[in-house]
Amino acid sequence: MTFKEQVLKLLNDGLTDKPEVFLIDLSISDTYKIIVTLDGDNGVNLQDCIDISRVIENNLDREEHDFSLEVASVGVGSPLKLIRQYKKNVGRTLIVKTANETIEAELVDANDEKIVLSWMAREPKKIGKGKETVQKTQEIPYSEIKEAVVTVNFN
Repeated sequence: MTFKEQVLKLLNDGLTDKPEVFLIDLSISDTYKIIVTLDGDNGVNLQDCIDISRVIENNLDREEHDFSLEVASVGVGSPLKLIRQYKKNVGRTLIVKTANETIEAELVDANDEKIVLSWMAREPKKIGKGKETVQKTQEIPYSEIKEAVVTVNFN
């Protein structure tokens, strides 16, 4: 079993005890620097990171590989990578980039195939001059999303 396979097995064992927490990214450098990035259905707290760190660290042999380990939650402003992340962020505002456009809108639904965004836009009136505010909705399949980030509102 390679070092990465060993780490991944320990990580999956640790996550089995925490079904609400899930892996976003695992990277291991040539110098055995292990970086684990987690997210959770209700966020990730410090204890979650400590628990996962202990599961990995306590079951690897430093005599065999001198490693360093970093376990952290996904950062604010990090792009969404998994469908599970979209589902947990329903009701929040996203900036979604596709090949053709960038949309900042509320994520109103997310299923296994697509997301649904909703926002208010100013458009020319159908009859007469001027503009009117209209409610817009757009479905975007995950395959068309280049990047999606949750916006942080400090109001």
